[in-house]
Amino acid sequence: MSDIKVFKVKPGGIVELPGKSANIERSLQTLFEKNLEGLLGVRFLASEHDTGKVHGGRIDTLGLDEDGYPVIIEYKRAVTEDVISQGLFYLDWLLDHKKDFQWLVLEKLGKAAADSVDWSNPRLLCVARDFTKYHQHAVKQIPRNIELIRYQHFGDDLLLLELVHATSASNGSGESAISKPHTSNHDTQTFGHRLSQASPELKDLFEALNAFLLGLGDDVTTKQLKFYLAFKRIKNFASVEIFPQAKKICVYIKVNPDSIKLEEGFTRDVRNVGHYGTGDLEITLRLIEDLERAGPLLVRSYNAS
Repeated sequence: MSDIKVFKVKPGGIVELPGKSANIERSLQTLFEKNLEGLLGVRFLASEHDTGKVHGGRIDTLGLDEDGYPVIIEYKRAVTEDVISQGLFYLDWLLDHKKDFQWLVLEKLGKAAADSVDWSNPRLLCVARDFTKYHQHAVKQIPRNIELIRYQHFGDDLLLLELVHATSASNGSGESAISKPHTSNHDTQTFGHRLSQASPELKDLFEALNAFLLGLGDDVTTKQLKFYLAFKRIKNFASVEIFPQAKKICVYIKVNPDSIKLEEGFTRDVRNVGHYGTGDLEITLRLIEDLERAGPLLVRSYNAS
């Protein structure tokens, strides 16, 4: 059960704000769907999506995340409700109806988004007032991309989201990407291939960056995509590309470029520049000293995610 406490500081002392759940499940769902990108980094596709007579159910929310993964979101107000089993049932349905999903993406988000759908790691997000130790143990045994997200309302205008647990079927455990390079004989520009071609010095720099980002919190997970490695909490906070020929690593983070003084060759505004991954600020790392300079910016992006 959650042990998080929130206090309002007043001149005469402090007042604890009691945490509470949504009055009804539907109101929670409506709140999330109206603010899906801001809360979870997911683009909204559909609400109460009908799975047909054979499956006989409705998916609370369907979406597409910032890395192109299909997303199912299920909400439950009560701790005892089995949100995980229900979500897995719908995840199986989704994998059997890929074409239907891509048509939905095409209709709602356009051709570019539909072409970018990545089926290697579809996500199930379970949002509930709390989770038991049995829920957390159960998802560890399931080879699927499942995230447990706890919510609480405090007062009338505060919402807390906490990533309780994240499990991935593909390199989401926080281990170094070097151990699973995901190389391809047909595409020499993949992240895994570029990493394997990097110099020992550049690999050392990557390992230092990897250790730094994972060390920001035990809620950090990684997602290795075709061209970049994403570091995330509930949302991405850093996307890493490696350029072995140029002997550099580029990190894209979610920090407003207008909020800092840009340094040529180190930081760059990429809001209007095409790039893989997510983030408006590009940081270029060539030496370990660059990583030390980048540290405060990486922490800012982590805290904002």
